[in-house]
This record gives sequence, C-alpha cells and structure tokens, in this order.
Amino acid sequence: MLGYSHFHSFKQVVRLGVHFKFSYIPFKFYNKMSTYTSVQRGTTNTTDFKIYFKNSQGFISPFHDIPTFVDETSGIVNMVVEIPRWTNEKMEINVKEPLNPIKQDIKKGKLRFVHNCFPHVGYIWNYGAIPQTWENPEIKDEHTGYLGDNDPIDILEIGSRIAKRGEVLQTKVLGCIALIDEGETDWKIISISKSDPLAESVNDITDIDKYFPGLLKATVEWFRIYKIPDGKPENQFAFNGEFKNKDFALKIVKETRNHWCSLIAKDESKICRNNTTLNDSSHKISFEEAEDIVNQSPPFKVGEPVDDSVGKWHFLHLK
Repeated sequence: MLGYSHFHSFKQVVRLGVHFKFSYIPFKFYNKMSTYTSVQRGTTNTTDFKIYFKNSQGFISPFHDIPTFVDETSGIVNMVVEIPRWTNEKMEINVKEPLNPIKQDIKKGKLRFVHNCFPHVGYIWNYGAIPQTWENPEIKDEHTGYLGDNDPIDILEIGSRIAKRGEVLQTKVLGCIALIDEGETDWKIISISKSDPLAESVNDITDIDKYFPGLLKATVEWFRIYKIPDGKPENQFAFNGEFKNKDFALKIVKETRNHWCSLIAKDESKICRNNTTLNDSSHKISFEEAEDIVNQSPPFKVGEPVDDSVGKWHFLHLK
C-alpha cells in the first residue's frame, strides 16, 4: 500500500480518494499516541455553554482533528463522548461553529432534553460521535435509500463505566442499527470501551445478549419511542430494526469517513471545517488562531440546576 509520502498534498490524496472511493486514507491522519483534554466555557445549563478540545499542542476540532480509527485492523475507533449515560441533556458536536465545540441542542429557543420514557431514564448508554465521519445529506445511503443527516456518525458505548462528557474513548465496534429519523439516515454504531472488563469477551453483535441481556431490545425501543412525548410519531428503522454485525458496522464507519473526506475538500459548505492538524487543508488555522476563537467565549461558570420537569417520567400507551 502506498504511504502518504507518495503524494504531494492532502488535496491530491482527497482527489485520489474520490476517484477510488477512498480506498486509502492518508497516514498523516493517524496519531495513536495522542491524548485529548476538554475545556469548558460559558455557563452550564445555558445556551452559551460549550466544551472545546485540546491536544498536546493546543485547541483542535473534535470533528476534524481526531482520527476515526485507533486501530483499523482491530476495529477500534475514537469516540467523542457527548452525553454520559443516565443524563438527559441533548449535547452534540456543533458542526457549524468554529472548532465544532460540544453544545446543547436548542429547540424553539430552549435547551433540548430527551424525555424519560418509562422505564428508561435519559440516555441508556454513553452516547457520542466518531470523528472524521459524516453522513452526507446530498447522497442517498446505498443501504437505506435515505439521505444522511449532515452530522458525524453516532456511536453508543455499552460498557459498565459512566463516561464523562468531553472524553475521547477508544472503543471496539460491535455492530450497528439504522434509524430513519424524520426521513434521514441516522446510523447508530454499537461499541464497548477497549478498557471495559468485558471488552475481550464481547467481539460482535451476537455477544451482546449473552453479556448484556435485554440491552439490544431496550435500544430499539428507546430509539423508537423517545420523541413521542414531543408529539411526534414513532421512529422507523431500516432492515425492520435488525442489528447488523461488526463487519457491516465497520463498512458504514469507513463509508462515512469517506464522505468526511469529500466534505473537508469542498470549496463551500455551511459546516465549519476549521482545523489545526490537517496539513494542506485550505481550512487549517494556527493554534494561536484557535485559542483566540476559544477566548471569545465567556469563562466557565456553574449555572442554575436544570428544571425539575426534566426528571419527569412519561408513561406511553404503545400499540
């Protein structure tokens, strides 16, 4: 296989990747030894609260500057934790804001929380995104027939530890399920932290029921009903809600990584592609510029607690 040194620039690799359906991703994207930290800015439980990310050199974009794979051969990916298990705040990488910080989603001018649909409380797994992936809203997914949702691909981590928002976990891909969310393809990759005590025993989707009985069934139910308290219909799934295995899930991860490669090479997009590590990218900025962006946000402050209504249980009459 050719190494990155055989090409003259990032743009040339991207062009070749487009031509060959991105069968090759430049080695320069990989940095297995990197560690990441998060920095909170703004006031918690308000619209100005943000979480930025840093590597050893300075601020980075969690969307563009963290590689997809830790070990592609073993199916180990990086997971940016947006939402710890048992919490309700709908936090996500903001694709349109410089450096793509994690922010709470806003709906009708208010912070968005997911409801507790009995017997579920908040999110029932650690929830986040795989960096350097993108579900393309301009191309119909060949497996589902629906356009992508314009975000990095979602990943669920099922291990025993409750993760911290803003962590970057190394997780083992186990399988996936395809949610059709308001007419858009919204893949959910299922994974387990590489450091979980059960990680060596759980290697594919078929192992989950053995070690986590009931979790896959609860996962389908959670995604099917979680928007009903907002007055929306049940969500639908491709493949009748069937979970796909590890090999299929890794294929989806690689396909969405290829879409990200096309995104980062575009001349224009509503998505912010500022980055500090992609050499020859026209959207690369200096670490000094990145720090200036972060410093424009107010300093971190603990705000008022969330309203008690967030803890309400919703009992649904389902067919």
